Amino acid sequence: MKPVKKISLFLVVLFLLNGIFHYSNAQEFNSSVDRTTVGQYDRFQVYFTFSGSDVNGVKDFRPPNFSGFRILSGPNQSTSMQIINGKVSGSLSFVYILQPSGIGDYTIGSASVEFGGKTYRTNPINIKVEKGTPQQQQQSTGGYSEEELAKNVFIVAESNKNRVYLGEQLTVTYKLYTKLNISSPQITKLPQYQGFWAVEIDPSQTIAFDVGMYKGERYRVATIKKVALFPTKTGQLNVTPFELNIPVIVKKKKTGNDVFDEFFNDSFFGRTETVEYQAKSNTLRVEVDPLPAAGVPASFNGAVGNFNFKTEIDKDKVVTNESITLRLTLSGSGNIQLLKAPEPQLPAGFEKYDPKVYDNVNKSGVVSGQKIVEYLIVPRIQGDKEIPSMEFSFFNPSARKYVTLNSPVFKINVVKGEGQYEPVASNYAKEDVRLLSEDIRFIKTGDSGLERRQDNSALKPWFWISLILPVFGLIIAVGYRKRQEKLYGNIQLMKYQKAEKAARLRLKISKKALDENKISEFYMELSQALYGYLEDKLGIQKSEFTLETALEKLKSKLVDYNLIDRVKSVAEKCEFVRFAPQGETSTSASEIYNSTVKLIVEVDSALEKKK
Repeated sequence: MKPVKKISLFLVVLFLLNGIFHYSNAQEFNSSVDRTTVGQYDRFQVYFTFSGSDVNGVKDFRPPNFSGFRILSGPNQSTSMQIINGKVSGSLSFVYILQPSGIGDYTIGSASVEFGGKTYRTNPINIKVEKGTPQQQQQSTGGYSEEELAKNVFIVAESNKNRVYLGEQLTVTYKLYTKLNISSPQITKLPQYQGFWAVEIDPSQTIAFDVGMYKGERYRVATIKKVALFPTKTGQLNVTPFELNIPVIVKKKKTGNDVFDEFFNDSFFGRTETVEYQAKSNTLRVEVDPLPAAGVPASFNGAVGNFNFKTEIDKDKVVTNESITLRLTLSGSGNIQLLKAPEPQLPAGFEKYDPKVYDNVNKSGVVSGQKIVEYLIVPRIQGDKEIPSMEFSFFNPSARKYVTLNSPVFKINVVKGEGQYEPVASNYAKEDVRLLSEDIRFIKTGDSGLERRQDNSALKPWFWISLILPVFGLIIAVGYRKRQEKLYGNIQLMKYQKAEKAARLRLKISKKALDENKISEFYMELSQALYGYLEDKLGIQKSEFTLETALEKLKSKLVDYNLIDRVKSVAEKCEFVRFAPQGETSTSASEIYNSTVKLIVEVDSALEKKK
């Protein structure tokens, strides 16, 4: 082979090796599911796997929208590493267990991560959900029976004591034993501590497995919960089970004679699946004995454990109105939070304010700590004062006896200081008086400086007018209203009241016709004014009106006969001229107009008098 060909072949091989090397270190982020067609009640898993030479740099995982599915578990994170020919590669997987919430075609969108400043996204996955039966909802066990799973994955609740005194601590530990690979368990039911005061010890968000033995067998074991219990009543008490839903990763068993099943179930492929297993701890029973009835100290108030009692004051010589701090410290092991410190008895002339209470509780193993109670006291009266000894008692379950601790007597020298202090009433300390509100004032019994006015000039005339005038206005308005209602309710009366007004209107029209020298129209309007007045005033219907009827009505109302004759004369004159206007002049028309106006006024006056 020629040298040139050798060099060319070497370069080609080098190029191919570089491509292979580059490909083997490429970063990929893929998604997959264990099946793309699922039943309505099936559970399935979705995997988002990042592969590359360094998975430690993967960050900011953002799951897709799982619309149409319920998340039963996840994201459960797992990593794997492998070294081939000195090259390190690995994968980081985020796993979800899902269950469809409906029937149809759904799409699981893209998840994303960041690596090396670049964002990687997965491809969407299409899932077809078919109609299933409730039987399909039954949990898959991957071919393993419940008994097999229960032997390999279980929870044990252990108590350090099965018999305790009332108020004595016992510690319950929940341990998870497994021989199988599991994912992150989910709490389905917490235990009930009825009859106990419970304090959780060393709570942890992670589960750390170790190797341990249980009934002669080797397991991976982890403490998943630890709690300190203080019984608050006697008798037999129960601690209910703690339940977890544990995803168990099992190797898929062969389910038939399928050739592909047989092939892929070979150990080389190691096909696995995750099954949901409901683990449940045992029930604990604890006997709680009452505290001994003999030798109970007078100061005992239920404290159980082993405690120390310490008291101190910050100064023993003060001036009046200067504060002193009295501190009581209870420390030891037991239920620190339920301890009740003794109440100090202060000498007369001392004020005591509400105490400040601090609890420092150590929750690792045996519950211990200290309770600090600080009183702020203020002496108001000078002299040598004394705070008597205080007594604190508790029951020590280890020694099975009551213990009483006493504080020293504190002597305080109070000297007179600046400012005055008025002693309060006997039997009451000033701290017993509380300011409830500032809207209450003392009643002044002395001279207030107020004088009675001698005149009532403040009441001006306009005040009385403004007070009475609306009353009169109201009376007038009511009267007018009633009159109008009466008038409109009686047509005859209304016509009677408005007869003169209607006549005036007609006369005005006839006068206008006279001024325009319209003689026939003038007499017609004048005749209607007179007849219309008589109709309204005498209550005669238009259809029944005749001059003779009107005259008879006037006679019946005892109107003067001369006036009746004049009514007859004017009415006949108007009717005659109305139908034979020839020869009539405006002068004679004007005379008869004046006569008619005067006649109507006299008749109206006569009728009003006869009314």
